[in-house]
Amino acid sequence: MSESRRQRPIAFTPAKVTVTDDMTIPGIFRQIAADKADRVAIERKSEINTWMPITWAQFSAEYRALAKGFLKLGIQAGDRVALMCHTRYEFTLVDFALWSIGASAISIYETDSLDQARWIVDDARCRFAVVENGAMSAILSPLLGEFEHFAGIYTIDEGGLDELILLGKDIDDDAINERIDALKADDLATIIYTSGTTGKPKGACITHRNLLHVAINGPIDDDLMFLTGGEGRRTLLFLPMAHVFARFVNVMALYAGNVIGYSPNAKTLVNDFQTFRPTYVLAVPRVFEKIYNAADAAAGRGMKLKTFRFYAKVAIAYSRALDTPEGPSRALRMQHRIGQRLVYSKLQELTGGNLEWAISGGAPLGERLGHFFRGVGITVLEGYGATETSAPSNVNRPGHLRIGSVGPAYPGCRVTTDEDGELLVKAPSVFAGYNNNPEATAEAFTKDGWFRTGDIGEVDSDGCVWITGRKKELIVTAGGKNVAPAVLEDRLRGHPLISQVVAVGDQKPYIGALVTLDADMLPGWLANHGLPGMSVLDAASHPDVLAAIDRAVQRANEAVSRAESIRRFHVLDSDFTVANGYLTPSLKVKRRVILRDFSAHVEALYSGQLGMNVGEG
Repeated sequence: MSESRRQRPIAFTPAKVTVTDDMTIPGIFRQIAADKADRVAIERKSEINTWMPITWAQFSAEYRALAKGFLKLGIQAGDRVALMCHTRYEFTLVDFALWSIGASAISIYETDSLDQARWIVDDARCRFAVVENGAMSAILSPLLGEFEHFAGIYTIDEGGLDELILLGKDIDDDAINERIDALKADDLATIIYTSGTTGKPKGACITHRNLLHVAINGPIDDDLMFLTGGEGRRTLLFLPMAHVFARFVNVMALYAGNVIGYSPNAKTLVNDFQTFRPTYVLAVPRVFEKIYNAADAAAGRGMKLKTFRFYAKVAIAYSRALDTPEGPSRALRMQHRIGQRLVYSKLQELTGGNLEWAISGGAPLGERLGHFFRGVGITVLEGYGATETSAPSNVNRPGHLRIGSVGPAYPGCRVTTDEDGELLVKAPSVFAGYNNNPEATAEAFTKDGWFRTGDIGEVDSDGCVWITGRKKELIVTAGGKNVAPAVLEDRLRGHPLISQVVAVGDQKPYIGALVTLDADMLPGWLANHGLPGMSVLDAASHPDVLAAIDRAVQRANEAVSRAESIRRFHVLDSDFTVANGYLTPSLKVKRRVILRDFSAHVEALYSGQLGMNVGEG
C-alpha cells in the first residue's frame, strides 16, 4: 500500500468465509439440494395468480435436465450462451443449468437493440441464445447468418426449454457431476455488460469466487443475518436479472434458504407484492420515489391530502429522532402511533403486510426518503457497489445505520479514497477484468491494485461511506465552482410531478436543469389541484405545473449553497426512458447522451430562449 493510501481512512468489515479454489456455484448448490431436498427454494406464479412451491429437489432436477440438453448441443466448459429474458423462474433455470456444465449465461437486456445484442453476442462469442419470446427471437435472428459461432436460438415461450430437456434425456447424471467437479473458483461465472453511456459496453468478467464471496458472507455476517436468516424469510425479485444487483441477490437468497418469487411485469408488481408477501426486497431509488408519489397522489385533495402529508412529516421526524441520544419525544411518539393507524398501515398493506426491510442501490436514495420509509415501518438499507464489484461493496446495517450514507464496507471489502476523493475498492468480489479489453482493465485499477469506482465520496470516522457524485459528472461552473448534481436531482425526483432531472452548467455562469414530467402521476396531480386533464406536452408549459416545479426547485436549493443552486429550469415535453435510450436498464440517467442530444436546449436555457428563472413561477 502506498504511503498516501495508508494515511487515508479505510472502511473494512472482516469476512467470515474465504472462498477456496475448489468452491464453485454449482458445487455449493448441488450440496444444498442434497441436504435440503424437501425445502421450498422458489415459489412460481401460476396462471391463476397463486404461488406454487418448488422444492430444492424439484429445482435441482429441472436445471440438471436442462443442463443435459445443453451438453447434447455440444456446449463445452467455458462456452457462453446469450440469455435475453425478463426476471422470471426460467432465467434462474438457464443460469444454473449452464453453471452446472462449466458454461456461462451472458445476459442481454430485454430492452437492448439489435446493435447492442450484436456487440454482446460477438464480443462474448456466444454459441447459442435462449430468449423469452418471439419478439426477442426476432431481434437476435439476423445474427444467425452473421456469426459462424452463433448457431441457434431457443425460445422459452415457444417450448424451447422443453425441447432442450427432451434433447438431453439420454445423458447420464455423471456427465453433469464431472463438469461440476472440474470447475474452479476463478473460472468464469458470467460476463455482465455495463450500460455504457457512450461507446460500446464493457463486459465485466465475474468469476465463481466473485459471486460466492458476496453471496456467502452477507447472510452469515453478524449484522446482516437478520435480513436473510430464520424461517419465513422471503424476497420478491423484480429488477432486471441481467443486472448484477438482482443476479447477486438471487444467488445470495438461494444460498441463505430464503424463498424467492419472480415478478417480470411492472404492471402486476403491486398485486405480486400483496400475494407473495415478501419480508425484504431490493430496489433502486426510483421505485421508492414512485411508492411515495403514488401514496401522495392516492390521498387525493383537501383534508385527506393534508393528513397524508402531515403524517409523512411525522414519519420523517420520528426516524430522525431515533438517531438522537434522547430519541423521539412523547408527543412525537403519540403522533407516530396515530400515523400508524391512519397512514402507515395502508402503505404496509400495499407491499403485502410483511415487508420490514428493503435494500436500495444503483443511485443515491436521498435522506428524506430514507427517513420517511423507516418512519412508516419499512427500513431501507442503502448500499453501494458496481458491476465490477459483483454488486455490494457497502451496505447499511440496523446496528450501524447512517441514513444518507451507503454504510460500512460489505464483509471482506476494503473501501478508501484517492487524492481526488474517488472511492477505491479491494475485495475478493472485484471482477477479473473486462472481456477482450486489457487497456480498459488496466485503467480500472490503481498501481497498487485498488479498483477505481468513478464515484466521489468520503469515509467518515465511524467507517461509513458517503457518496457525493460521479467523478465524470462533476459540473465545473464558469466561476470555478465544483458542483455534484446528484444532491439536487435526488431531491427534485421526490416531487410527484417530476420523473427525471438533469442538472447542467458546465462552464456556464450558474446551474440550470432539464426536467421531465411523470406521465403516470400527472393525471392524479391535476385532479387533486382542480385542473382539467391534459397531455404531458400541454402540461410542460402550463403555468400551474411550472409554478409547482418552481416551488420544488426552491425547496431543493435549500440543501446547497447559492453557487450550487439551480437558477433556471426548463420542462421538456417528453420523458427520459429505457426505450428511447436515455436511461440504462437499471434506471440510471445517461447524462452524457442527454447533454449531447439536448445541447440546443441547454444553450437556449442560458440564452433565455427556453425555461424560466427560479422564483418567478
